Amino acid sequence: MKLSILDLAPVAPNSTISDSFKSSVRLAQLAERTGYERVWYAEHHNMPTIASSATSLLISHVAHHTEKIRLGSGGVLLPNHSPLVIAEQFGTLAEIFGDRIDLGLGRAPGTDMTTLRALRREPSASDSFPHDVLELQAYLAGESRVPTVQAIPGAGTNVPLYILGSSLFGAQLAAQFGLPYSFASHFAPAALHQAIKTYREQFKPSAQLAEPYVIAGVGVIAADSAAEAHELKVQAERQRVSSFLGRNAKKEFTEAELDMVMTTPQAEQILDMMRYTAVGTGEQVAEYLQEFAVNAQADELITVHSPLHEEDRLKSVQLTADSCQLASVG
Repeated sequence: MKLSILDLAPVAPNSTISDSFKSSVRLAQLAERTGYERVWYAEHHNMPTIASSATSLLISHVAHHTEKIRLGSGGVLLPNHSPLVIAEQFGTLAEIFGDRIDLGLGRAPGTDMTTLRALRREPSASDSFPHDVLELQAYLAGESRVPTVQAIPGAGTNVPLYILGSSLFGAQLAAQFGLPYSFASHFAPAALHQAIKTYREQFKPSAQLAEPYVIAGVGVIAADSAAEAHELKVQAERQRVSSFLGRNAKKEFTEAELDMVMTTPQAEQILDMMRYTAVGTGEQVAEYLQEFAVNAQADELITVHSPLHEEDRLKSVQLTADSCQLASVG
């Protein structure tokens, strides 16, 4: 079973953004040693607990501190950017680090409407996502669709593209373009099975990909005991609800307030985002992941290790690798 990691560069309680980046380096180094396929970084904006906004810069930083593991975006939210600029950024990464770079592309803005306007993009920018994907792909192939304009760096690097999604739209687009498809079931579980079925049924081979290839997201909390893992899960759940609802309410909840908030329908809806989460010992997590991969018809799983603190998160990464018998490199 191929396993990868999605790293949001989380900012842990009582830590700094600088701490977060150092933690991301250590996580990628551990993932490389223990046999994970790739580490991806997600673009989000105006979220105090997520530090991976400047995705290409974080990829570059981590790549300088690793040797072989694939690194990429999971994803770049293309409506926020010019396809030419993204081609230049990831072309630069490919020229520096060779065939280690992935470019996952999402259609959502990854933020709120106020921040969207601050990004200088229109809400309707997502409507041009299919066209922008093709424009970006052409830049990277050295076959620009824009007369006289080339991506330098970028042209001829053929950085592999992945379509990210949480709905049938992304599945259909990935199938039509013959690209790998990564479904965000780690936070948007509802359409998982229907989207992957649609993708596999409608897939058309392309120069990049001959057969459909599915990556599915799944949460993971592995610990030395099931009881410890479930305690870490409770902590992660409370942090997620506090982050979402506290941000909307523009306040920080006290522990007593959060106890009450956790019983609300809004909290229940947020917690359903974590529906697909493996929780327990390494062996229990491995069993869950095997079953999930089969049920989701996934060729690869991208794991999101949810413990709040670095030590617990790295332990989860290590236990999962050991129990799933990934190919350790030392």
